[in-house]
Amino acid sequence: MSKLDILIIGAHADDAEIGMSGTIAKQVAAGHKVGIVDLTEAELSSNGNVKLRKEEAAAASSVLGLSHRSNLGLPDRGLQATSGNIAAVTEVIRLHAPNIVFAPYWEDRHPDHVAASKLVEEAVFNAKLRRYMPDTPSVPAPELYFYFINDWRTPDLLVDVTEFYAIKEQTLLCYRSQFGQAAPGEDIAPTPLNQGYIERVKARDALLGQRKLIPYAEGFAVKSPYLVELFGSASS
Repeated sequence: MSKLDILIIGAHADDAEIGMSGTIAKQVAAGHKVGIVDLTEAELSSNGNVKLRKEEAAAASSVLGLSHRSNLGLPDRGLQATSGNIAAVTEVIRLHAPNIVFAPYWEDRHPDHVAASKLVEEAVFNAKLRRYMPDTPSVPAPELYFYFINDWRTPDLLVDVTEFYAIKEQTLLCYRSQFGQAAPGEDIAPTPLNQGYIERVKARDALLGQRKLIPYAEGFAVKSPYLVELFGSASS
């Protein structure tokens, strides 16, 4: 077992970075072991290729200081919650036994993000069932949070990432095949990602920060209520 404090799961390399790389950098700086698992190799992406996407993910991982990154190689545009896909994600959760799992928010313009959200939720539930895949030891169910990629709502919680926002921008710039403008003669198709996408992510994070009068924040959603010991221990 390669124990992680936090495991972030995304459909494609760059999903986690779009949604929460500031939070990742902050957690790593605090000494936590953080890992990312990409479900697919994004082999159907309009730009880039599998080899390049893996190189970009490795560069972003280095910037973030991750303890682990891997790719399950599930089919791009094929992330339905089949028994095989659920088993693959359950196995990786059991392997790393994280305290917290992050998954894409369950509403998004990209169907793979929606499918990944459901798939991770199923796997988090199954990870604790000792008679499910009994050859792989069960683990206590981790806390499950959801990060925003394209679509978002008013978040249930915010993380101040102002101090780490430069790292987030550097991380996103690692994915030039997705976010970069085409050089003369370069074969890059226009997509929403290379039409000012990073600027829109930055504007979103600034808008979220404005809710607490801070420069930048990343937002998260939950489906389960919080348990607190006392009110008044956090800033309001």
